[in-house]
Amino acid sequence: MATTTTFPLLPKSRFTGSSAAIRRPQEIACFSYDDDHEYHPDDSSLRYYYPPRLGANLSDGFDQFKKLDDTADDHLDSLLKTIMELEKETGIRTVADFITWRGMMTKILITPFDTSGSFEMRATLFQGTIFIEENRSFKLAQWQSQRAQPSPHGGPSQDLMSFWGYKFETLSLIPRPWGETSREYIEGREKQVVNNHAQYCCVVKTGIGKMKMILGGEVDAVWDAKPSNKDEPINWVELKTSEEITNDRTAMKFERKLLKFWAQSFLLGVPKIIVGFRSKNGILERVQELETQTIPKDVKRKGKATWDGNICINFAASFLEWLKASISTPGVWRIAKHEHSAHIEVHKLEETGYGDILSPEFVEWREQSSPAPGDIDKN
Repeated sequence: MATTTTFPLLPKSRFTGSSAAIRRPQEIACFSYDDDHEYHPDDSSLRYYYPPRLGANLSDGFDQFKKLDDTADDHLDSLLKTIMELEKETGIRTVADFITWRGMMTKILITPFDTSGSFEMRATLFQGTIFIEENRSFKLAQWQSQRAQPSPHGGPSQDLMSFWGYKFETLSLIPRPWGETSREYIEGREKQVVNNHAQYCCVVKTGIGKMKMILGGEVDAVWDAKPSNKDEPINWVELKTSEEITNDRTAMKFERKLLKFWAQSFLLGVPKIIVGFRSKNGILERVQELETQTIPKDVKRKGKATWDGNICINFAASFLEWLKASISTPGVWRIAKHEHSAHIEVHKLEETGYGDILSPEFVEWREQSSPAPGDIDKN
Protein backbone atom coordinates (compact mmCIF):
# COMPACT_ATOMS: atom_id res chain seq x y z
CA MET A 1 0.00 0.00 0.00
CA ALA A 2 1.33 3.44 -0.97
CA THR A 3 2.55 5.62 1.85
CA THR A 4 2.56 9.37 2.26
CA THR A 5 5.81 11.24 2.75
CA THR A 6 5.98 14.80 4.01
CA PHE A 7 8.33 17.76 3.73
CA PRO A 8 8.22 20.02 6.82
CA LEU A 9 7.86 23.77 6.29
CA LEU A 10 9.07 24.64 9.78
CA PRO A 11 11.31 25.86 11.22
CA LYS A 12 11.60 28.49 8.52
CA SER A 13 14.96 29.56 9.92
CA ARG A 14 16.71 26.65 8.22
CA PHE A 15 16.15 28.37 4.87
CA THR A 16 17.79 31.68 5.86
CA GLY A 17 21.11 32.94 4.52
CA SER A 18 22.39 33.68 1.04
CA SER A 19 20.21 32.30 -1.70
CA ALA A 20 20.92 29.04 -3.48
CA ALA A 21 22.43 29.19 -6.95
CA ILE A 22 20.09 30.48 -9.65
CA ARG A 23 20.30 29.68 -13.33
CA ARG A 24 19.16 32.71 -15.30
CA PRO A 25 15.96 31.86 -17.19
CA GLN A 26 16.56 31.71 -20.92
CA GLU A 27 13.87 31.32 -23.56
CA ILE A 28 14.37 28.20 -25.66
CA ALA A 29 11.00 28.17 -27.43
CA CYS A 30 7.62 29.90 -27.53
CA PHE A 31 4.04 29.42 -28.68
CA SER A 32 0.90 31.47 -29.03
CA TYR A 33 -2.83 31.17 -28.56
CA ASP A 34 -4.84 33.32 -30.99
CA ASP A 35 -8.10 35.21 -30.37
CA ASP A 36 -9.96 31.89 -30.53
CA HIS A 37 -7.43 30.26 -28.19
CA GLU A 38 -6.07 28.07 -30.96
CA TYR A 39 -2.45 26.92 -30.58
CA HIS A 40 0.30 28.21 -32.90
CA PRO A 41 3.99 27.26 -32.58
CA ASP A 42 5.18 30.86 -33.06
CA ASP A 43 5.24 34.36 -31.55
CA SER A 44 2.14 35.63 -33.40
CA SER A 45 0.49 36.78 -30.15
CA LEU A 46 3.51 38.72 -28.89
CA ARG A 47 2.49 42.18 -27.69
CA TYR A 48 4.37 45.40 -26.89
CA TYR A 49 3.94 47.81 -24.01
CA TYR A 50 2.72 51.36 -24.48
CA PRO A 51 1.49 53.35 -21.44
CA PRO A 52 -2.27 53.58 -20.88
CA ARG A 53 -4.23 56.78 -20.31
CA LEU A 54 -4.60 57.65 -16.64
CA GLY A 55 -8.18 58.16 -15.54
CA ALA A 56 -9.48 55.31 -17.66
CA ASN A 57 -12.42 53.38 -16.23
CA LEU A 58 -11.36 49.74 -15.93
CA SER A 59 -15.02 48.65 -15.73
CA ASP A 60 -15.85 49.85 -19.24
CA GLY A 61 -16.76 46.94 -21.50
CA PHE A 62 -17.34 44.40 -18.71
CA ASP A 63 -20.67 43.40 -20.28
CA GLN A 64 -18.90 42.61 -23.58
CA PHE A 65 -15.97 40.68 -22.11
CA LYS A 66 -14.98 37.68 -24.25
CA LYS A 67 -13.79 35.51 -21.40
CA LEU A 68 -11.88 32.31 -21.95
CA ASP A 69 -13.60 29.23 -20.58
CA ASP A 70 -10.70 27.89 -18.55
CA THR A 71 -12.62 25.12 -16.80
CA ALA A 72 -11.29 22.53 -19.26
CA ASP A 73 -8.18 20.61 -18.23
CA ASP A 74 -5.53 21.13 -20.91
CA HIS A 75 -2.87 19.36 -18.82
CA LEU A 76 0.65 20.07 -20.13
CA ASP A 77 -0.37 19.51 -23.75
CA SER A 78 0.71 22.84 -25.29
CA LEU A 79 3.98 22.89 -23.37
CA LEU A 80 4.80 19.31 -24.38
CA LYS A 81 3.84 20.00 -28.00
CA THR A 82 6.27 22.93 -28.06
CA ILE A 83 9.06 20.87 -26.49
CA MET A 84 8.40 18.08 -28.99
CA GLU A 85 8.68 20.51 -31.93
CA LEU A 86 11.90 21.92 -30.48
CA GLU A 87 13.40 18.44 -30.15
CA LYS A 88 12.45 17.63 -33.74
CA GLU A 89 14.08 20.84 -34.90
CA THR A 90 17.31 20.51 -32.92
CA GLY A 91 17.66 16.74 -32.67
CA ILE A 92 18.36 17.15 -28.95
CA ARG A 93 16.19 15.79 -26.15
CA THR A 94 15.31 18.32 -23.48
CA VAL A 95 17.01 17.32 -20.24
CA ALA A 96 15.61 18.67 -16.96
CA ASP A 97 14.77 17.48 -13.48
CA PHE A 98 11.32 19.11 -13.71
CA ILE A 99 9.02 20.22 -16.52
CA THR A 100 5.91 22.17 -15.57
CA TRP A 101 3.98 25.41 -15.91
CA ARG A 102 5.35 28.51 -14.23
CA GLY A 103 2.22 28.66 -12.07
CA MET A 104 3.07 25.41 -10.31
CA MET A 105 6.58 26.56 -9.47
CA THR A 106 5.21 29.91 -8.25
CA LYS A 107 3.04 28.10 -5.70
CA ILE A 108 6.08 26.19 -4.46
CA LEU A 109 8.33 29.26 -4.34
CA ILE A 110 5.96 31.37 -2.22
CA THR A 111 4.95 28.54 0.15
CA PRO A 112 7.05 29.68 3.17
CA PHE A 113 5.05 32.93 3.40
CA ASP A 114 1.71 31.80 1.99
CA THR A 115 0.57 29.98 5.12
CA SER A 116 -3.13 30.23 4.31
CA GLY A 117 -2.60 29.02 0.75
CA SER A 118 -3.32 25.51 -0.45
CA PHE A 119 -2.62 23.59 -3.61
CA GLU A 120 -2.83 20.14 -5.14
CA MET A 121 -0.70 18.96 -8.04
CA ARG A 122 -0.16 15.69 -9.85
CA ALA A 123 3.21 14.43 -11.03
CA THR A 124 4.71 11.58 -13.01
CA LEU A 125 8.25 10.40 -13.72
CA PHE A 126 9.21 9.79 -17.35
CA GLN A 127 12.71 9.28 -18.75
CA GLY A 128 14.31 10.81 -15.67
CA THR A 129 12.16 13.96 -15.63
CA ILE A 130 9.34 14.76 -13.23
CA PHE A 131 6.37 16.35 -15.02
CA ILE A 132 4.02 18.33 -12.78
CA GLU A 133 0.53 19.68 -13.52
CA GLU A 134 -2.21 21.30 -11.46
CA ASN A 135 -5.09 19.20 -10.16
CA ARG A 136 -7.79 21.01 -12.12
CA SER A 137 -10.75 19.80 -10.07
CA PHE A 138 -9.08 21.07 -6.88
CA LYS A 139 -8.45 24.46 -8.48
CA LEU A 140 -12.00 24.75 -9.79
CA ALA A 141 -13.35 24.03 -6.32
CA GLN A 142 -11.17 26.84 -4.95
CA TRP A 143 -12.48 29.26 -7.59
CA GLN A 144 -16.09 28.35 -6.88
CA SER A 145 -15.54 28.89 -3.16
CA GLN A 146 -13.98 32.30 -3.76
CA ARG A 147 -16.74 33.42 -6.11
CA ALA A 148 -19.40 32.32 -3.62
CA GLN A 149 -18.02 34.67 -0.98
CA PRO A 150 -19.91 37.98 -0.78
CA SER A 151 -18.04 41.14 -1.70
CA PRO A 152 -16.94 43.05 1.43
CA HIS A 153 -18.99 46.17 2.19
CA GLY A 154 -20.92 45.84 -1.06
CA GLY A 155 -17.76 46.27 -3.15
CA PRO A 156 -17.06 44.98 -6.65
CA SER A 157 -17.47 41.30 -7.41
CA GLN A 158 -14.55 38.90 -7.90
CA ASP A 159 -15.48 38.67 -11.58
CA LEU A 160 -15.35 42.45 -12.04
CA MET A 161 -12.01 42.80 -10.26
CA SER A 162 -10.61 40.01 -12.42
CA PHE A 163 -11.85 41.90 -15.49
CA TRP A 164 -10.03 45.05 -14.33
CA GLY A 165 -6.74 43.20 -14.77
CA TYR A 166 -7.56 42.15 -18.35
CA LYS A 167 -8.83 45.66 -19.13
CA PHE A 168 -5.54 47.13 -17.91
CA GLU A 169 -3.69 44.78 -20.25
CA THR A 170 -5.87 45.87 -23.18
CA LEU A 171 -5.17 49.54 -22.36
CA SER A 172 -1.42 48.90 -22.12
CA LEU A 173 -0.65 46.68 -25.12
CA ILE A 174 -0.12 47.20 -28.84
CA PRO A 175 0.33 44.48 -31.50
CA ARG A 176 3.47 45.95 -33.09
CA PRO A 177 6.35 48.15 -31.85
CA TRP A 178 5.34 51.75 -31.19
CA GLY A 179 6.87 53.06 -34.44
CA GLU A 180 4.76 50.63 -36.46
CA THR A 181 1.47 51.23 -34.62
CA SER A 182 -0.99 53.91 -35.69
CA ARG A 183 -2.08 56.72 -33.39
CA GLU A 184 -5.68 55.65 -34.05
CA TYR A 185 -4.99 52.19 -32.63
CA ILE A 186 -3.25 53.54 -29.53
CA GLU A 187 -6.00 56.05 -28.78
CA GLY A 188 -8.74 53.51 -29.51
CA ARG A 189 -7.62 50.90 -26.99
CA GLU A 190 -10.21 52.02 -24.43
CA LYS A 191 -12.99 51.05 -26.84
CA GLN A 192 -11.61 47.62 -27.71
CA VAL A 193 -13.57 44.56 -26.63
CA VAL A 194 -11.53 42.80 -23.94
CA ASN A 195 -10.64 39.27 -25.03
CA ASN A 196 -8.33 37.08 -22.91
CA HIS A 197 -8.16 34.17 -25.37
CA ALA A 198 -4.91 35.32 -27.02
CA GLN A 199 -1.68 34.63 -25.13
CA TYR A 200 2.03 34.59 -25.81
CA CYS A 201 3.80 31.87 -23.86
CA CYS A 202 7.52 31.45 -23.48
CA VAL A 203 9.34 28.25 -22.57
CA VAL A 204 12.49 28.79 -20.54
CA LYS A 205 15.29 26.69 -19.15
CA THR A 206 16.24 27.70 -15.64
CA GLY A 207 17.32 26.20 -12.35
CA ILE A 208 17.28 26.62 -8.59
CA GLY A 209 20.02 25.00 -6.54
CA LYS A 210 20.93 21.63 -8.05
CA MET A 211 17.65 21.24 -9.93
CA LYS A 212 17.25 22.11 -13.62
CA MET A 213 13.80 23.06 -14.87
CA ILE A 214 11.87 23.75 -18.06
CA LEU A 215 8.99 26.13 -17.36
CA GLY A 216 6.23 27.40 -19.63
CA GLY A 217 4.24 30.51 -18.87
CA GLU A 218 2.38 33.46 -20.33
CA VAL A 219 4.23 36.74 -20.79
CA ASP A 220 2.19 39.93 -21.16
CA ALA A 221 4.49 42.01 -23.34
CA VAL A 222 7.99 43.00 -24.37
CA TRP A 223 9.29 46.49 -23.54
CA ASP A 224 11.08 47.07 -26.86
CA ALA A 225 11.77 44.01 -29.03
CA LYS A 226 13.11 40.49 -28.70
CA PRO A 227 16.88 40.55 -29.41
CA SER A 228 18.14 38.61 -32.41
CA ASN A 229 20.88 37.11 -30.23
CA LYS A 230 19.18 34.30 -28.29
CA ASP A 231 21.75 34.56 -25.49
CA GLU A 232 20.72 38.11 -24.62
CA PRO A 233 18.03 38.61 -21.94
CA ILE A 234 14.61 39.75 -23.16
CA ASN A 235 13.01 42.88 -21.73
CA TRP A 236 9.74 41.22 -20.82
CA VAL A 237 7.02 43.16 -19.01
CA GLU A 238 4.48 41.77 -16.55
CA LEU A 239 1.28 43.81 -16.05
CA LYS A 240 -0.56 43.89 -12.74
CA THR A 241 -3.30 45.93 -11.09
CA SER A 242 -3.70 46.80 -7.43
CA GLU A 243 -5.79 49.02 -5.21
CA GLU A 244 -4.19 52.41 -4.60
CA ILE A 245 -2.12 52.56 -1.40
CA THR A 246 -3.85 54.98 0.97
CA ASN A 247 -2.97 53.74 4.48
CA ASP A 248 -0.98 51.15 6.41
CA ARG A 249 -3.55 48.44 5.72
CA THR A 250 -3.43 48.84 1.94
CA ALA A 251 0.38 49.18 2.08
CA MET A 252 0.63 45.85 3.90
CA LYS A 253 -1.81 44.26 1.47
CA PHE A 254 0.27 45.43 -1.49
CA GLU A 255 3.50 44.18 0.06
CA ARG A 256 1.98 40.72 0.39
CA LYS A 257 0.81 40.85 -3.23
CA LEU A 258 4.37 41.71 -4.24
CA LEU A 259 5.45 38.22 -3.15
CA LYS A 260 3.48 36.59 -5.96
CA PHE A 261 4.28 39.39 -8.39
CA TRP A 262 7.99 38.87 -7.78
CA ALA A 263 7.87 35.05 -7.85
CA GLN A 264 5.98 34.89 -11.15
CA SER A 265 8.39 37.26 -12.90
CA PHE A 266 11.53 35.88 -11.26
CA LEU A 267 10.84 32.36 -12.53
CA LEU A 268 10.51 33.37 -16.19
CA GLY A 269 13.21 36.05 -16.11
CA VAL A 270 10.81 38.99 -16.52
CA PRO A 271 12.82 42.07 -15.45
CA LYS A 272 10.03 44.64 -15.17
CA ILE A 273 6.61 44.66 -13.54
CA ILE A 274 4.22 47.51 -14.34
CA VAL A 275 1.50 48.04 -11.76
CA GLY A 276 -1.65 49.98 -12.54
CA PHE A 277 -2.98 51.42 -9.28
CA ARG A 278 -6.73 51.86 -9.29
CA SER A 279 -9.37 53.39 -7.08
CA LYS A 280 -11.88 51.23 -5.22
CA ASN A 281 -14.26 51.85 -8.11
CA GLY A 282 -11.81 50.76 -10.80
CA ILE A 283 -10.47 54.10 -12.06
CA LEU A 284 -6.83 53.91 -13.20
CA GLU A 285 -5.01 56.50 -11.08
CA ARG A 286 -1.31 55.92 -11.68
CA VAL A 287 1.20 53.50 -13.14
CA GLN A 288 4.42 52.41 -11.43
CA GLU A 289 7.35 50.47 -12.88
CA LEU A 290 9.06 47.95 -10.59
CA GLU A 291 12.35 46.16 -11.22
CA THR A 292 11.82 42.48 -10.37
CA GLN A 293 15.31 41.94 -8.93
CA THR A 294 15.03 44.83 -6.45
CA ILE A 295 11.60 43.94 -5.03
CA PRO A 296 12.87 41.60 -2.25
CA LYS A 297 15.40 44.22 -1.09
CA ASP A 298 12.78 46.96 -1.10
CA VAL A 299 10.40 44.80 0.95
CA LYS A 300 13.16 44.15 3.50
CA ARG A 301 14.49 47.70 3.74
CA LYS A 302 11.50 49.94 3.08
CA GLY A 303 8.51 47.75 3.88
CA LYS A 304 7.35 45.62 6.77
CA ALA A 305 9.56 42.64 5.80
CA THR A 306 6.51 40.35 5.52
CA TRP A 307 8.49 37.99 3.27
CA ASP A 308 12.07 37.19 2.28
CA GLY A 309 13.10 36.28 -1.26
CA ASN A 310 16.21 34.36 -0.17
CA ILE A 311 14.15 32.15 2.13
CA CYS A 312 11.77 31.42 -0.78
CA ILE A 313 14.66 30.45 -3.08
CA ASN A 314 16.41 28.31 -0.47
CA PHE A 315 13.14 26.61 0.42
CA ALA A 316 12.44 25.83 -3.24
CA ALA A 317 15.98 24.45 -3.74
CA SER A 318 15.64 22.19 -0.71
CA PHE A 319 12.09 21.05 -1.45
CA LEU A 320 12.75 20.30 -5.13
CA GLU A 321 15.81 18.23 -4.26
CA TRP A 322 13.71 16.27 -1.76
CA LEU A 323 10.88 15.91 -4.31
CA LYS A 324 13.29 14.58 -6.92
CA ALA A 325 14.39 11.88 -4.48
CA SER A 326 10.82 11.12 -3.37
CA ILE A 327 9.30 10.64 -6.83
CA SER A 328 11.70 7.97 -7.98
CA THR A 329 9.41 5.36 -9.54
CA PRO A 330 6.82 5.41 -12.37
CA GLY A 331 3.15 6.06 -11.74
CA VAL A 332 1.07 9.06 -10.70
CA TRP A 333 1.78 11.10 -7.57
CA ARG A 334 -0.11 13.78 -5.66
CA ILE A 335 1.71 16.82 -4.24
CA ALA A 336 -0.49 18.71 -1.79
CA LYS A 337 -0.39 21.48 0.76
CA HIS A 338 -3.46 22.14 2.87
CA GLU A 339 -4.48 25.49 4.29
CA HIS A 340 -2.33 26.43 7.34
CA SER A 341 -0.55 23.08 7.12
CA ALA A 342 3.04 22.85 8.35
CA HIS A 343 4.10 20.41 5.64
CA ILE A 344 3.71 19.39 2.01
CA GLU A 345 2.49 15.85 1.35
CA VAL A 346 3.54 13.55 -1.49
CA HIS A 347 1.42 10.46 -2.03
CA LYS A 348 1.46 7.84 -4.78
CA LEU A 349 -1.95 7.52 -6.42
CA GLU A 350 -1.29 5.03 -9.22
CA GLU A 351 1.49 2.50 -9.65
CA THR A 352 1.60 2.74 -13.45
CA GLY A 353 0.74 5.11 -16.28
CA TYR A 354 0.91 8.88 -16.59
CA GLY A 355 -2.63 9.84 -15.58
CA ASP A 356 -3.16 12.13 -18.61
CA ILE A 357 -0.31 14.34 -17.39
CA LEU A 358 1.61 13.39 -20.53
CA SER A 359 -0.09 13.43 -23.92
CA PRO A 360 0.03 10.18 -25.92
CA GLU A 361 1.74 12.09 -28.76
CA PHE A 362 4.58 13.20 -26.49
CA VAL A 363 5.10 9.72 -25.04
CA GLU A 364 5.08 8.17 -28.51
CA TRP A 365 7.56 10.76 -29.79
CA ARG A 366 9.97 10.14 -26.93
CA GLU A 367 9.68 6.35 -27.09
CA GLN A 368 9.95 5.99 -30.86
CA SER A 369 12.57 8.66 -31.54
CA SER A 370 16.05 8.82 -30.14
CA PRO A 371 17.13 12.46 -29.86
CA ALA A 372 20.41 12.81 -28.02
CA PRO A 373 19.89 14.16 -24.49
CA GLY A 374 21.39 17.59 -24.01
CA ASP A 375 21.08 21.15 -22.76
CA ILE A 376 18.96 22.74 -25.45
CA ASP A 377 19.78 26.19 -26.77
CA LYS A 378 17.70 27.35 -29.71
CA ASN A 379 20.03 28.98 -32.23
